[in-house]
Amino acid sequence: MTTPLHRVLSDEGFRIFFPLAALYAALWPLAWVALWGFDLPFAREIPPGVWHANEMVFGAWGAALLGFLTTAAPEWTDTPRLRGGALWVLAALWGAARVAGLVGADALVLPAMLADMGWLVLLIAYLLQLTIRQRSTRVVVFAGWLFTLAVGCMMARLAMLAGDGVAAAGWLRLAGLTFLGLLSLALSRITVPITNIVLDPSERSSPFRPHPGRRNLAAGLVALALAAEIAGLSPAVAGFLWIAAGAGFMDRMAEGFVGPEALRAEILVLMGAAGFAGLGLLGLGAAGLGAPWAAAGPLHLALMGGLGLGVLAVLAIAGRFHTGQGLGLNLATRAGFALAAAAVLLRALPDMGLAPWPPGPLHLLAAILWAAGFLLWLADYWPAIRRLEPPAPPG
Repeated sequence: MTTPLHRVLSDEGFRIFFPLAALYAALWPLAWVALWGFDLPFAREIPPGVWHANEMVFGAWGAALLGFLTTAAPEWTDTPRLRGGALWVLAALWGAARVAGLVGADALVLPAMLADMGWLVLLIAYLLQLTIRQRSTRVVVFAGWLFTLAVGCMMARLAMLAGDGVAAAGWLRLAGLTFLGLLSLALSRITVPITNIVLDPSERSSPFRPHPGRRNLAAGLVALALAAEIAGLSPAVAGFLWIAAGAGFMDRMAEGFVGPEALRAEILVLMGAAGFAGLGLLGLGAAGLGAPWAAAGPLHLALMGGLGLGVLAVLAIAGRFHTGQGLGLNLATRAGFALAAAAVLLRALPDMGLAPWPPGPLHLLAAILWAAGFLLWLADYWPAIRRLEPPAPPG
């Protein structure tokens, strides 16, 4: 008998939140550029660009974060996974906040803030409960970063309520950069086991063992740079610290050079996520030191490229393992990686003066390539996501 779709989707966090993340990441920017021409139907006091930043950080990347943590945290703590009503509550809160963001409804900022804060607080509480119950520290660091993200969410929404677009944009910038700390933590926990499986598919050995002191290096440097910005230190001081954080991500990228196996799509996409994040932060730091480009270009490299490829990597790798497929990515997903990376370069490099401005509607082309990358992943994985694996026979 076929399991109803609503039960399949609520069987594990990735089944409901990974498709939501892919759809929102693909379609919201495309609608913003192609349908509304960088405007939003109901945006009045709040600039549409602020809504754009908010929906990418807490909409697209928020759904990916929900799927990743509700799937991975039970594995890390050896506890039963969240299922059923708990996942639907988180999905309802996330979705309620998106109602305002889809069309830029200024009048709905307050309920959208409460909804976003709702899923963030519940996710933090869930991780802290696992920490206390299992007496484990494996997820508590994620709870700390989520708390910082929740503060950024609340402050950005309060600024939006006050009609202060400049302050809202500043807090959303910090929230997006906070997500890079979460990206570093996720990469540190994904890269090692994936690389070891690639190097030894039998899983009898662990040939890849990076120095433990480098595991949280990038996240720690991002935290230091964020603290400097919040404390109001000079652009030059913050610039040097962002360059250091970028170097931390480049170090994480360098971990992927493990011989010929580095050409495997699973390794390349993890390296690409770290590389885009690192280059973006290096560019952001350079902008603070007087480089001839605005912050928008490097921020897109870091937040669109680093987080975008990082999310696609999580969707692809975790999606295969949790649907019983193992490693080995299909052509559609590998093409999705390439299209998303091309969209990032097309969006960021001309803004920074590092590539010629191509003819035609640049942002529309970037949005189309970006949407195609995420939709290819969804088309490739949806048949497996909507199908529950039969239980293993006893014994």
